[in-house]
Amino acid sequence: MRSDIVKKGFERAPHRSLLYASGLSPEDLSKPLIGVVNSYNEIVPGHIHLDKIGQAVKAGVWSAGGTPLSFNVIGVCDGIAMGHPGMRYSLPSRELIADSVETMAIAHGFDGLVFVPNCDKIVPGMMIAAGRLNIPSVFVSGGPMMAGRFNGTDVDVKNVFEAVGEYKAGRMTDEELAELELSACPGCGSCAGLFTANSMNSLTEALGMGLPRNGTIPAVTAARIRLAKAAGGRIIDLIDRGIKPRDIMTDAAFENAIATDMALGGSTNTVLHLLAIAHAAGVKLPLDRFGQISSRTPYLVKLSPSGPYHMQDLDEAGGVPAVMAELLAGGLIHGEAQTVTGKTVAENLSGVKKRGEMIRDLENPHRSDGGIAILWGNLAPSGAVVKAGAVLPQMAHHHGPARVFGSEEDSMAAILAGKINPGDVIVIRNEGPRGGPGMREMLLPTSALAGMGLDDKVALITDGRFSGATKGAAIGHVSPEAAAGGPIGLVQEGDMIEFDLEGKRLQLLVSDDELAQRRETWVVPASHVTSGYLARYAAAVGDASTGAVLG
Repeated sequence: MRSDIVKKGFERAPHRSLLYASGLSPEDLSKPLIGVVNSYNEIVPGHIHLDKIGQAVKAGVWSAGGTPLSFNVIGVCDGIAMGHPGMRYSLPSRELIADSVETMAIAHGFDGLVFVPNCDKIVPGMMIAAGRLNIPSVFVSGGPMMAGRFNGTDVDVKNVFEAVGEYKAGRMTDEELAELELSACPGCGSCAGLFTANSMNSLTEALGMGLPRNGTIPAVTAARIRLAKAAGGRIIDLIDRGIKPRDIMTDAAFENAIATDMALGGSTNTVLHLLAIAHAAGVKLPLDRFGQISSRTPYLVKLSPSGPYHMQDLDEAGGVPAVMAELLAGGLIHGEAQTVTGKTVAENLSGVKKRGEMIRDLENPHRSDGGIAILWGNLAPSGAVVKAGAVLPQMAHHHGPARVFGSEEDSMAAILAGKINPGDVIVIRNEGPRGGPGMREMLLPTSALAGMGLDDKVALITDGRFSGATKGAAIGHVSPEAAAGGPIGLVQEGDMIEFDLEGKRLQLLVSDDELAQRRETWVVPASHVTSGYLARYAAAVGDASTGAVLG
């Protein structure tokens, strides 16, 4: 066993003595040592119940013949961090999580790992660690939050963000806003729509690293506890059979995850994270692969923020397995790919059928191509990403004047002051991985535009990124970013910009000669930070088009 390096032989007597001090017995040390990696904390609603999920995992490990030992990692709530300097730490926290897991796993010689994440950067941070370490691993998330109810309608945190714009526009009273605040997020779990957290939990399942329905079983249900016990039990079989993350996270598995993502219309952050996870797993995954798979994968499910349904509805309809079964029937995913169940994708999906009409047939999709699109053009030579499924039809092709802002705060001030006009193209730059630093999410501006009734009239382009709760013509991950000398840094107020969703184009309608002249006087924007973790992150982070990984 791998853990023999810390527990076997006379020279490891001091090590065993320390393990006995933790309450372990000689019999416990004769079994595989399983690290239970948990992101439990009392701040994040997606994490407040993970202590119970972790206990269920440990019960599963014990029953299967292993010795579970839990440790924790940090977790940032993007919703709470949104719109202020705290958001600069969200994406960088992904790397801290991966490094922390690597440190703990190697220092203590674990034979296997069971990961218990929830929420945006925690899932990919742990996935990066799994790919990097290549120790037998299985994932079980804390599950999604139930939708709230307000005025007889299902709601989620997206509605509260949009209510800021509605309130500012005089379309919502103080009393209504207060009631919505108390109703939208009714309890524990990752926010109820197909935002980044639930997108990544679903793709963990599609990659083969989580058990079926990992992405959709609600947090508050007994089924989630049973799933956690099952995940704990699976790790021993993976160890016995020598099945490791890189045996599962293959090129075929990433294609399965991308196809599932396109069918679901997940968060644009999934592009950023899948690129980084593939890098950690040693899989070459160029950005244009997403566009290729999107072009052949129909968009089958409209979940919030793109539609009226929530994760509990998808679970009732059959969950991610039902979506993948549709794709498998159409030859759109690889059935031979290995999974943590010990079976192939095709074996897992045998007999799986969707229930109801929420998951559409391949012949009757919402779109003939995927819910996420990759855009190219002189404004994004290395690519940009948009949640195509959340773009209103009238905004699929847009041509308008640039309204240029050097930060999210500047753009919000203009939006709330009523200075944005129908037809405008808002450009928010200096918010990329390096320039932010930290590549903040722009949910406040997009939500304010939606709340003010402008999401069908205004496009927003940024070298930052967007929350999975964003809807509208919101184009992010523009690469190269302004801080790296990307063309987005050369845009001037009033320049005409064209966005063409069907043509997958993002074009700055300025001549090459003019752009060359502007570049001669361009200077690197001053950084917001000069010390601490963010300064180190900014110096080492790569481009969004390759996953914003650290060099």
